[in-house]
Amino acid sequence: MAEAPQAGAHAFVFTGIDGGALPLAGFRGKPVLVVNTASFCGYTPQYADLEALYRRYRDRGLIVLAIPSNDFGAQEPGSAQEIQNFCATYHVSFPIAGKERVIGGEAHPFYRWIAAELGEGGVPRWNFHKYLLAPDGSLAGAWPSAVKPQAPEIIEEIERLL
Repeated sequence: MAEAPQAGAHAFVFTGIDGGALPLAGFRGKPVLVVNTASFCGYTPQYADLEALYRRYRDRGLIVLAIPSNDFGAQEPGSAQEIQNFCATYHVSFPIAGKERVIGGEAHPFYRWIAAELGEGGVPRWNFHKYLLAPDGSLAGAWPSAVKPQAPEIIEEIERLL
């Protein structure tokens, strides 16, 4: 079941890029910016902006979580190790999940929950779609790929949640 009305996003667990469990409940009490990523996309330079955002706010509790996906333009074809190596070129220090489907019937349950919460218009349309989770696991914001991670509307919402 994709709905998680009581726990919100905290009901979902991703697999980390290293193969271990990455439960969103582990981030309870913190805002989390969830971003579906890809190594070979025109938006890939946003990794640098995501890292800068994470470094700016991590000591105040912000988590940035990358969800690599090959759903759009086959722009994330690599293995977990290749994804990790690529992210190292951007000095990524925030958590990275293993590669997931983010659209369609086989999407990770988190993304099916997003679709249930926002409707089909709220699902990712391309790589680097951003969702901000409130500390209680509710959905606090969503922005399409073209909105940069440090855009004023994202910063304002993060500041409000911290």
